[in-house]
Amino acid sequence: MRTVTLPAPDDVDAWRGAARGLIADDIPPDRVVWQVGDASTDLFAEAAAAPRADATGAPLRVSRAFLALAGDAALHADPERFALLYAMLWRLRDAPKLAEDHADPLVRRLEGLAKAVRRDIHKMRAFLRFRAVEERGEEEGGTRYVAWFEPEHHIVRANAAFFVNRFASMRWSILTPEVSLHWDGRALSEGPGASRAEAPDGDPVEEVWKTYYASIFNPARVKVGAMLKEMPRKYWKNMPETALVPQLLASAQARESGMIATSRSDMGGNVTAAWEALREEAAGCTRCPLYKPATQTVFGEGPLDAGMMFVGEQPGDQEDLVGHPFVGPAGQVFDRALAAAGITRAETYVTNAVKHFKFEPRGRRRIHARPDAGEIDACRWWIEQEQMLLRPAVTVALGATAARSLFGRTMTISRERGRAQRLPDGGAAWITVHPSYLLRLPDEAAREAEYARFVEDLRAAHASLSSPRLKPGATAGGN
Repeated sequence: MRTVTLPAPDDVDAWRGAARGLIADDIPPDRVVWQVGDASTDLFAEAAAAPRADATGAPLRVSRAFLALAGDAALHADPERFALLYAMLWRLRDAPKLAEDHADPLVRRLEGLAKAVRRDIHKMRAFLRFRAVEERGEEEGGTRYVAWFEPEHHIVRANAAFFVNRFASMRWSILTPEVSLHWDGRALSEGPGASRAEAPDGDPVEEVWKTYYASIFNPARVKVGAMLKEMPRKYWKNMPETALVPQLLASAQARESGMIATSRSDMGGNVTAAWEALREEAAGCTRCPLYKPATQTVFGEGPLDAGMMFVGEQPGDQEDLVGHPFVGPAGQVFDRALAAAGITRAETYVTNAVKHFKFEPRGRRRIHARPDAGEIDACRWWIEQEQMLLRPAVTVALGATAARSLFGRTMTISRERGRAQRLPDGGAAWITVHPSYLLRLPDEAAREAEYARFVEDLRAAHASLSSPRLKPGATAGGN
């Protein structure tokens, strides 16, 4: 066994040098023990030798993609990270393009480590708050800005250049449990780790910052679940503006609806500008995690005075790539059924209950995955605003996900299909199957029968356009 002792948990260069030596000596991963500092290890392992000067064979060349991956993954707190990276390096000798195979379990695990590190770097940049401290003495006189941060991974030194460049004219210190950074305006120095008690509390500047934060708080961008995910409560105690969050959240929903209503009133009923603003807002939606792997938000399309609104489940693979709803295989079935029912798609507004594509990677393919209740509820606000702006006389839910989005509860298609349900605004909502359901039917006879029934559902919903709007508590053709 070989033991490699790295001087620091974030010393990527030391790992690279040791890894090159091990590769040169043809030492397989299962014969290497990695440790940091004085951490205990295998008592019978021998220390790793330096790279041999007379090592034969061509040096191992790796792609920039692997170097970038290794640079990030090596900063993770996982104690196995260096062993995993060396195992990857060992396999690259025979498979130089392995780093591009995102379906490989080892590659996926390392990418997960790297992603977590990048996320932690982002959090440090976003949530770290400096507080002014007056220093005494001739050499240290003046103001120093001190911040406290608790990173999850070994990212402090890797993040130092960002703060040096961002706050070059300030004298500052960043205290963390592992290491402290100090900038005097000319040079960066390090110190031992610190405790939360050594960091200052508030200062007068914070009142100005809280006033500014409250004035720019945008209710249309409030996503409570996403906020807690992106800004966990552990960071709140270091951020003065978070004391304002509860009261700002309390009035956010009312302010959101007010913005839409005001847009209608100010424009004399012309909803185009309000819809465009809503679509632009949705393009940056982070209410649930689905925005991360998706290519883009796929918003609704169609005339804003349409009498019919169709709500599907979510964008598919093709919709995610081109940014338009119902353009893939299910969209082609939908268009054909509309024509058979005597409906022109150009006269309808088409959207989805969930605006981002949820999928599972299978090699190079992306396989559709059904949105869960939390994801549907997180995206429900966009559907409500689309309905508020368009006020369609008839809304058609295509599938169970769309029905849940419209009604806020689970709806049984077999029981509710074929009759209109009342929506809060008095409009009629019809529930039918999603066109993708027809594509999944294996039997041709069953597929044709269900397609005919689907066309009949669309025809009935379209015919209800000429019917009076439903009275509260009533259903068209029902009790």
